[in-house]
Amino acid sequence: MSSRLETKGIIYSATGAIGWGLSGVCSQCLFANYGLDASWVTAVRMLLSGLVLIAVAAPKSGTKLFGVFRSRTDTLWLLAFALLGLLLCQYTYLAAIEHSNSATATVLQSLNVVMMAVVMAIWTRRMLTRSQVLALILALAGTFLIATHGNPSEMVLSGAGLTFGLVSAAGVVSYTLLSQPVVNRWGNAIITGWGMLIGGIVLGAANRVWLIPDDLDATAVLLLAIIVLIGTAGGFSIFLQGVKYIGPQKATLIGCLEPATATVLSALWLHTSFGAVEIAGFVLILLTVFLSSRGERRAVAEVAK
Repeated sequence: MSSRLETKGIIYSATGAIGWGLSGVCSQCLFANYGLDASWVTAVRMLLSGLVLIAVAAPKSGTKLFGVFRSRTDTLWLLAFALLGLLLCQYTYLAAIEHSNSATATVLQSLNVVMMAVVMAIWTRRMLTRSQVLALILALAGTFLIATHGNPSEMVLSGAGLTFGLVSAAGVVSYTLLSQPVVNRWGNAIITGWGMLIGGIVLGAANRVWLIPDDLDATAVLLLAIIVLIGTAGGFSIFLQGVKYIGPQKATLIGCLEPATATVLSALWLHTSFGAVEIAGFVLILLTVFLSSRGERRAVAEVAK
């Protein structure tokens, strides 16, 4: 790989991750200042992002755009990806922000790297590497510090915030695995676009997304636009372009800029305060990303022998 392509990959991956972090903080601002709930914001986010992604993919896709619906098997995979993957991940992530803050929710979602390592070890019937075992231990320790601030008799983080954060991490694993059969055949933009749109329609119908809150002003609309265009449609597309150039392992490490961005912006913009123990928990969880990635490289190397 040329240094130019690698530089482009790093820039794309970093831009996508920063966009995700910014999106989380914008969501926290909407919850705090406008009293919106996670289900309504998720429905709007998925509906509009789905439409944007499909519109972008349409000119290059032609008849392939609707090809996934001509196969019953592919349609079922798409529905599973949309509802058990994207919708699960998107809603629980925003719900975690609503019940805690964007930094905590984003850090907890980063546990998906460790969860994926455990799932793949079980699936392939291979032992976790030493790096992955250490990552699992650090993940548990970091989650403990965030939830209790080191005092096992007191829960500082609400049960809802912790539960939604962990489920959002599991949702990342779910949509990653469920996407593979159809993404490999139809492409990421098409499948992600339809998945977002389907998930948004289902959730939107359930919570009557067409009932727009009366107190939304121009600032709220701007925040929603950032969430849709920069944090979702743009963030996914740009980050995956970075993956194309530098591969998923490097991109995953650069993805740590998402929780870092969310933490810094939460503190500077929304004046969210974080204690030393809480920051230590954040650091432990982010270290799991590096260790899990290292363990995955070793596992792949062993398989190749």
